[in-house]
Amino acid sequence: MDDRLAKAQFGAWVGIVGNLSLAAIKLVIGLLAKSQALIADSVHSASDVVGSVAVLIGLRAAERPPDADHPYGHGKAESISAIIVAVLLVVVGFEIAQSSIKSFFAPLEAPGFIAVWAAIGSMGVKEWMFRYKYNLGKKLNSQSLIANAWEHRSDVYSSFAALVGIGGAIAGERLSVPWMLYLDPAAGIFVSVLVLKMSYNILMESIHSTLDHVLHEEDTVELRQTISSVPGVLRIDTLRAREHGHYLIVDVKVGVDPHITVEAGHRIGKQVKRELMEKHAQVRDVFVHINPYDPRPQEHE
Repeated sequence: MDDRLAKAQFGAWVGIVGNLSLAAIKLVIGLLAKSQALIADSVHSASDVVGSVAVLIGLRAAERPPDADHPYGHGKAESISAIIVAVLLVVVGFEIAQSSIKSFFAPLEAPGFIAVWAAIGSMGVKEWMFRYKYNLGKKLNSQSLIANAWEHRSDVYSSFAALVGIGGAIAGERLSVPWMLYLDPAAGIFVSVLVLKMSYNILMESIHSTLDHVLHEEDTVELRQTISSVPGVLRIDTLRAREHGHYLIVDVKVGVDPHITVEAGHRIGKQVKRELMEKHAQVRDVFVHINPYDPRPQEHE
């Protein structure tokens, strides 16, 4: 658990340091080159810093041990931090759109060519950050890290849109095509749409996970195989594996020989819990209910 937290926190710090550096560089170059698209892109990167901080806080909270008020642990803190990331993206999306729309009603001039190199460099760095954070999130089963990774991918799209707008505006000035100057602020609006779409997807997935999502039957095959392999288990009556952030809480009802002693049934239940927790790293806790086996297909309460 400590190793997981250390790796996840390092990933969050990579996002914080990387985004701070990119945001500062793009803002300075955007102001010097007078590129609305690049300035909007820098604001997007700056928002990712807040998102990475939220993820860092969520990761630490999620690893706190269970207590009297939270007997199932604090795993959902990661889902909550992912929701915070999504809300921040919504705010940033609207801010970028508002700033870009205002630019349409102001005198325009083509950005400096240095803005092109800034956009290209940003795309390369953010794509690397996306791949690193996404793979780490999948490996650690961290929803907040994965949400943070998609923030980086949205920045890649953002920088590409900025590149198209900047390049189009520069070409428009050199070819004496005035309307092409509007490609720079138009790219800013396009970036805002991408950001809003990304935030919606992250928000829906995070809310779905927070509302006690249960694994579908096809996702519990390995859990069922482990339970069925325990001597004395004659049938799995019901199985619910609830996602609690990056780990699972399993509730299972198993049918055993109705003629064995209560103590023997208790031993079977303990063995089921032990096997699940030893063979499946994502299982944090297991609650086993022992039913008397009945060959008739029915639900035991």
